[in-house]
Formats: sequence, C-alpha cells, structure tokens
Amino acid sequence: MNYNTLKTEQVNERSLHIDEMSTVDMVRLINDEDKKVAVAVEEAAEEMAKAIDLTAERLKNGGRLFYVGAGTSGRLGILDASECPPTYGTPYEMVQGVIAGGRDAAFRAAEGAEDSGEAMVAQLKELGFCGKDVCVGISASGSAPCVHGALEYARSLGAVTISVQCNRNSPAIPLSDVSIVAEVGPEVINGSTRMKAGTATKLILNTLSTGVMVRLGRVKGNQMVYMRPTNKKLADRAVRIIMTQTGKSYDESKAALDAAGGDINAAVSSIK
Repeated sequence: MNYNTLKTEQVNERSLHIDEMSTVDMVRLINDEDKKVAVAVEEAAEEMAKAIDLTAERLKNGGRLFYVGAGTSGRLGILDASECPPTYGTPYEMVQGVIAGGRDAAFRAAEGAEDSGEAMVAQLKELGFCGKDVCVGISASGSAPCVHGALEYARSLGAVTISVQCNRNSPAIPLSDVSIVAEVGPEVINGSTRMKAGTATKLILNTLSTGVMVRLGRVKGNQMVYMRPTNKKLADRAVRIIMTQTGKSYDESKAALDAAGGDINAAVSSIK
C-alpha cells in the first residue's frame, strides 16, 4: 500500500525545526499537539459505545476479549488487559493482550513480527480463540499485517471484530464489525506513533474496558467493588468502599472485610 497516504506517516509542519527550538518551546509544542488527542477520541464516541455493548454481550455469554497488535499498540493492549484482574476481579483469561513476536516483544522490540499475519493467528489458536470471543485489532496506521490476519481469522470463526486506528482510510476498517478511529494527525516526530496515536489508543482502551466492566456489573456506583485488596493502599480503599456502601464505621467495615477474606461484595452482603 501507499503508506504516504496515512496521516500517521505524514510530516508535521509545526515541528519541522524542533531540533532548533529551545527546550521549553519544544515541550510546549508537544503539549499543544497532545491537546488534539482527546478531541479526536471524542469524535469516536458512538463507535466506542457500540464496541462496549458488543463486547459486554459476548463476555456475559462466556466469551473473552483479546487485544492484538504490534509494537506500541500491542504493549498498550497488554497493559489494559493486565489491569482488569486487580481492578475488576476478572479471571486472568477474560481479557488478554497478544503482541506480535510473543511475550518477549512486550519488553524487547521485535518490529519485524508486525508483518506476519500467520504468526499472530498461531498465537490466537494456541490461546484457544473461538467464535464466542472478541478480537480488538490495534494498529495506529491500520496497516499492520499481523492485525489484518487476526481480524480475518476472528471473522472466519464468527467472533466480534473491532479495530482501533488513527487513520480514516485504515485498511483494517473493512475487516471490522466496529471500527474506532481517532485521527490525531501527523506526529511531532515523523512516524513516532507512540506519541499522539499511542495516547489516543490508551484513552480508547481505557474507555472500552471500563465500559465493558460497568456493563458486566463489576462497578457499583463509581466504585470498583470487585477490586482485589492486595496491598495496604488497596485494603484501605476496600474498607472505604464498604463504608460508602453500608454506612458503617471504618472499624466495622474492616472487620467485615477481614471476615470475608478480602471479598468486598461478601463483606457488604454480610453487613446488609
């Protein structure tokens, strides 16, 4: 394909002389460009809502959510997936991140792995991906062959396919039941999509997983009642959640939490 047609690959005229700027002017320029990200993500609100509803429905019926991507996109998927169990008490298998090149690529760049759709499909097969599941293909440009391969494989099984990208002419869009596009424009450093595109992707995945967990009933009010209190800060937060839910004192709420073995919902139920 002609990569020059992709906004993420084009040159940002505002930063042509960034190497000649004072440090504070450089920082202000980067910040000015970052301000465009939230606006671009906001424009994809309806598509994000569709993705949330489709994903929640599949997960309610025993499906799982898989994020797939290469490089920064893959790492952001792993990050979002890894935060669901401690925050929402989900099983580790429910939300998973898959990166081109395998687990080692999360820590050591394996950029060549992006070009193999077959290798990504092999990873999905190894994880038992099936038609009940959801595949979220993440690619800033939308052009990553590994993501295309994953989306095509998912569609062939009848799974829900969602793409996340920062180009309106993304080749991944036709492969998706829902396509989420946040067109943030050219990067300050030409092609460095870990910047605005990466920030947009992080916002989208935050919204997607949070919305799904709310729809699954794993949030009460705005509190993470399924949180795992695995350190002192989280244990204190758990007690305060119980206080809010029941109106009991700190000591009473802590005693209930201890008696419930750290299970916030069980503690609330025992008091009520």
